[in-house]
Amino acid sequence: MGLLVGVAAGYVLGTKAGRARYEQISKTARAVAGSPVTKKVIEVGRQRLADSLSPQPKLEPMKPIDEHTTIMIPRDQLKK
Repeated sequence: MGLLVGVAAGYVLGTKAGRARYEQISKTARAVAGSPVTKKVIEVGRQRLADSLSPQPKLEPMKPIDEHTTIMIPRDQLKK
């Protein structure tokens, strides 16, 4: 019974807000989602997450042996 009352109240309040408010919220959401700043923040966040979850250590070139061979060392072992 409580669920039915909640659905009815939501319907009444939603219809009072009307289509104009829905369009306003929808337009704002599309603008935020399409923003270059938002896209950059998401890209950086995904890259940081991928870096933190990667089981492979990040490698840096240490010393070239010849033009085709380079010794690589994990970043956390580099002397700073």
